[in-house]
Amino acid sequence: MKKEFNVTGNCFAEDHYMMDNSRQLREVMALVDSGKYFTLNRPRQFGKTTTINTISEQLRSAEKYLPIELNFQGVDSQWYESDEAFVIRFFQHLIDFFEYRDKNVYQFLISKSDEIIEMRTLSKLVTDLILKLDKKVVLLIDEVDASSNYLPFLSFLAMLRTKYLARKKPYQATFHSVVLVGVHDIKSLKYKLRNPEEAQYNSPWNIATDFEVEMAFYPKEIEPMLEEYGEAEGVAIDVPTIAERLYHYTSGYPFLVSKLCKNIVDKILKTKENPKVWTLEDVEASVQLMVREDNTNFDSLIKNLENNEELYDLVYDILVDGAIVPFNPHDPITSIGRMYGVFKRNGRLKIHNRIYEQIIYNYMASKTLRKYLSSNRERFGDSTYVDDDYTLDFERVLKKFQAFMKAQRSEKDTSFIERQWRLIFLAFLEPIINGKGHSFKEVEVSEEKRLDIVVTHHHYKYILELKLWRGEKKHQESLDQLTDYLSIHSVQKGYLLIFDSRKTKGWEAKWVVHKGKEIFAVWV
Repeated sequence: MKKEFNVTGNCFAEDHYMMDNSRQLREVMALVDSGKYFTLNRPRQFGKTTTINTISEQLRSAEKYLPIELNFQGVDSQWYESDEAFVIRFFQHLIDFFEYRDKNVYQFLISKSDEIIEMRTLSKLVTDLILKLDKKVVLLIDEVDASSNYLPFLSFLAMLRTKYLARKKPYQATFHSVVLVGVHDIKSLKYKLRNPEEAQYNSPWNIATDFEVEMAFYPKEIEPMLEEYGEAEGVAIDVPTIAERLYHYTSGYPFLVSKLCKNIVDKILKTKENPKVWTLEDVEASVQLMVREDNTNFDSLIKNLENNEELYDLVYDILVDGAIVPFNPHDPITSIGRMYGVFKRNGRLKIHNRIYEQIIYNYMASKTLRKYLSSNRERFGDSTYVDDDYTLDFERVLKKFQAFMKAQRSEKDTSFIERQWRLIFLAFLEPIINGKGHSFKEVEVSEEKRLDIVVTHHHYKYILELKLWRGEKKHQESLDQLTDYLSIHSVQKGYLLIFDSRKTKGWEAKWVVHKGKEIFAVWV
């Protein structure tokens, strides 16, 4: 069977093209070796299950270890009716695990069936089991989020904590290491409990080591996957360059990297004259496809924003308004955003990757358009913006937007226009380039709060800067910034869209030459 790029479920080296996860495995294994209890918590589709399954395989191959792998996904709600119910069902999971792996242990557990009725007797069973096995037993529990709303699960963690603290005493022999796998950090369960007032002040998982392994993949770790595919399929790939571009858009988020590659193989190469070569243009085309598709990863991203108003507002402030928000690990909204993969850790808060930036921008713009501007949407997609050679008449686009804003200014709420003007423009632009290109945004976080937009349309590139009018001196600085940005992208012409809140503005639109670059400036 041919290998493929996998974007659903667990990855297997014999079936799928995989990135080099040796660094992650090495660092996780080091925690296990040293007897740590920890939660491998990362967002959905971040390679958690693949990592833990590989760790389990490594443990099984080492004579001194015995991994016990359990999965709490899809468990019956009866598990959590009481501590006793949880104990009985957890014990049954242990029996099921050993039935086909070790008949002696299986028979031992069966003999204890009538005794395991409460957390105390489960604790004694753990000790008896560890002493009987005479190995370093590692407990690996995947999908613990299924349990995290329930107090019986916290009682189970409290039992593990008690045994961990007394683990040097023979009568409290316990697991060498415990690894819980899920989206949520178990130490923050008090935020998810159905009855938070019932939670213990001290978390039953406060013995756990912080999980600080970087699970995203760097370009060098993406390269082996591309090399293997190229060799297997006879496809020429400039591996370092393509890996860097994939990382540029994804920041190494495993699902996003694999999805971009899968799009290239399944949808883009089949339409090329020469499908035996991967190019940067193929990556760009894959990005264009991806930001317009519907998948469970993006659905989860949007759902998490919509379900937390404070998180939505914080993302808006950072992404749209260019707010400077220092990273604070103790801020609960920051923690929630990191947990869901919205933010990445930095000196300041940043959206995790450029794909997510685009998805969130598009969603916020669409939401703005749907709520306030839906009656104008049809005329936005006017094909006359595109010339016969497929170039985009960006001057015409900006003039049209200026006319639109001039009309809206007299009809819509002024305060709304002033706050939302960036999203209004993005909503205006989206149907014009839909299907033929895409736009990516870079917020310059400074007092200028400018938004640089790089629009690709067919094989052409357009550089646009969105700025607030703050006087002639700041305007000249904006021209300097834009010409520098044009030079970086090797583009001769650029565009400047200026939001001017003055009542007496002249609604200008003009070409200027600045430091050898041609810039079309429009005031709205």
